[in-house]
Amino acid sequence: MLFNSIEFIILLLVTLFLYYLPVFRRLQVALLIAASFIFYGFYQPGLLVLLVTCILANSLMSYHIHQSIDRARRKLLLIVSVVFNLFLLCFFKYGAVLAGFYLNVSNNHNSIFLDYLLLLPLPIGISFYTFEGISLLVDVYRKKETLSQRDSSNLSKYILNTSFFISFFPHLISGPILKAHSFFPQIQTKKWSNIEWEAVLHYLVLGFFFKMVVADNLEDLTNILLFPYFNAYSTYSLLLAVFGFSIQMFADFAGYSLIAVGLGLLLGYNLPQNFCYPYLATSFSDFWHRWHISLSSWLKEYVYIPLGGNRKGEYRTFLNVFIVMLVGGIWHGSSWTYAIWGGMHGLFIIIEKKYSSPAQNIVRKILGWLMVFIVVSILWVLFKLPNIHHFVLFFTALFKNIDKPIIKLGNQFEILIYSFPIVLYYLRHILFQHSFTKLYMHKFTSLRPLVYGTMIFLMIVNSGNAGKFIYFQF
Repeated sequence: MLFNSIEFIILLLVTLFLYYLPVFRRLQVALLIAASFIFYGFYQPGLLVLLVTCILANSLMSYHIHQSIDRARRKLLLIVSVVFNLFLLCFFKYGAVLAGFYLNVSNNHNSIFLDYLLLLPLPIGISFYTFEGISLLVDVYRKKETLSQRDSSNLSKYILNTSFFISFFPHLISGPILKAHSFFPQIQTKKWSNIEWEAVLHYLVLGFFFKMVVADNLEDLTNILLFPYFNAYSTYSLLLAVFGFSIQMFADFAGYSLIAVGLGLLLGYNLPQNFCYPYLATSFSDFWHRWHISLSSWLKEYVYIPLGGNRKGEYRTFLNVFIVMLVGGIWHGSSWTYAIWGGMHGLFIIIEKKYSSPAQNIVRKILGWLMVFIVVSILWVLFKLPNIHHFVLFFTALFKNIDKPIIKLGNQFEILIYSFPIVLYYLRHILFQHSFTKLYMHKFTSLRPLVYGTMIFLMIVNSGNAGKFIYFQF
């Protein structure tokens, strides 16, 4: 179910009405689980079987890890349950690709099992809820606060809370990825009077505007990057489309995350911020502290640190960084392009760590920002061209088409128009960082209702073709 669909609006209004009624106060968690299951299974009810299986397995295994006092048994339970989550993820996300690769190599087309694998659907959100299941298991193993004292002997309540943690609909399909130790303590009775309405309005209006007006309009305008269309366009047109797609990626995913945070606040839960102006990053490490923060922090806490982090020497640190970024790339998709995308980010971070100087003057910062933005934007094209051969052809066209005439100038002007709100969003943040301009910028706070009203008006009259969020495919 899409956030920007009439079905979701109806589901949300009914859920809110029941959720805050005093008579249902003790059933708030159960109500949200029911709403989340409807949200997830609305178009494909069969996918609920996999979600419920994942929830029950992680609930039972983490509960027994918590209850056990035998160190060896706890570790064995952890390993088995983490492997189970990874098996689910790999089987449904990479099974078809691996089966196709094997069939191409072996020419063995007599396997019914492999033919079945080729037809496997990709369950929406599986990359997110399996990672959250692993977070729960590891947090319980590390004895972080996921179970309160009163719940530690109540298995049914624990299963209920785990179901809520994994299935909570604002974050279920595209994050932010939650960590058990930060979410479980929030599970308590919520009241209508405690809603932070100003924050809710800010996140929801900004998020829907980013998605519906910016990202959805740029979606059609950046399709010249697709194969074979890019061959017909000039280098200037392609570079502008790369810029537009980079803006689209941010607006689409940041828009989803803002909506998720706003919906969480509407229901009394604080979800983590997922973006912090990533296109202001002056290094690749800085970019990953700002982009998809919940994934970056998850990989750091549950992969990088267990691998040894930076505690085992320089070259082991470099290897750990590369592994983490490769895992992050593969997490995004089963195509080789995602592995290359993650690996390239890992290589740039390693080069940076090896050769960058700690002293950074303003010129180096500007050059660093420019390089990071250009490289990140070009690498985003791999998400538009999942076939690596097509990406190579696109890169060739960038240099070969320099003398081609500029066509469809109107479309390229539109890319600039629909990218402008994001540029303005970043510019406002930059101005607020300086004390000289901060004083004057605060004088414009009275214009905030006008700004929100304008965004809502543009959502009504100038939304693009409604489409799925880009990260739904991951």
